[in-house]
Amino acid sequence: MKKIWLTWAAALALAGHAAPWPERAVTVVVPFPAGGSTDTVARTMALHMGEHLGKPFVVENRPGATGTLGAGAVKRAPADGYTLLVTSLGPLVITPHLVKNLAYDAQQDFDYITMAVQAPNVLVTNARHKARSVADVIEELKAQPGQRSFASSGNGSSDHLSAELFWQQTGTTGIHVPYKGGAPAITDLLGGQVDYAFQNINAVLPHLRNGKLVALAVTGSHRIPALPYVPTLAESGVKGAEVYSWQGMVAPKGLPADIKAKLAQAAISAMRLPEVQERFIAQGFEIIGNSPTAFARFQAQESERWKQLIQLRKITAN
Repeated sequence: MKKIWLTWAAALALAGHAAPWPERAVTVVVPFPAGGSTDTVARTMALHMGEHLGKPFVVENRPGATGTLGAGAVKRAPADGYTLLVTSLGPLVITPHLVKNLAYDAQQDFDYITMAVQAPNVLVTNARHKARSVADVIEELKAQPGQRSFASSGNGSSDHLSAELFWQQTGTTGIHVPYKGGAPAITDLLGGQVDYAFQNINAVLPHLRNGKLVALAVTGSHRIPALPYVPTLAESGVKGAEVYSWQGMVAPKGLPADIKAKLAQAAISAMRLPEVQERFIAQGFEIIGNSPTAFARFQAQESERWKQLIQLRKITAN
């Protein structure tokens, strides 16, 4: 009996001195191609979180199926803190209402770490187009219902839903032209093949600064430092059309509490660094860096909001 007691005592002692996390590199999955907004946010977070925790955080791009391929892969990974997902809102609050039989449940299969940044979309048009205000756009759409085109990065994207919300709130209609990503949509906007778009701010800032595109309004609740001269939709007379695109970090469900706390602390600390804030604010982002509880609550609210719009407007993935 004494020998058995000693064996159990040794086991308990070993359990109480488990190896600290992280012992090795952490993989940060981005479910989109390199070079986009989400990839930029993920790489910035990974760099500074690795410095904070003493082990490398390595970004792995796993694009496909509008972000759901990478999200599904992370859902299936062990909940040990060594596989994370940094994604935009699409796979977490929009696509689940558009695609049946997803490989994950956005609210049940992930532990939410932090919402890193958010940014309003911006209503833009080609500089050669005559519209110079939201009032001009509404007048044009009412004079030519269902004839003016709005480009987006794809069905169910935040820029697509921004247009749907805009049409709903103004009693207008337009032609939705989905592209496979924001880059080709912007290319055709620059070329005059489409009339308008609600684009991510950082994606169109260079074209706004060189005068090839014109910003008519931002979809946020307030003006932003990167475009201080551009009014909000609400200032332009369009209420109830507030939209933010955002990026956040999640992990497979079941993350140990201590690891979750360390991840949240490292992620939030990274977003509060002065050099990170300066860089992202200049690109049109607003730093959030909220708690796991606040992010999970926000995700649930966003999911319900987009579910209602998708059902009301009969939006499909095709």
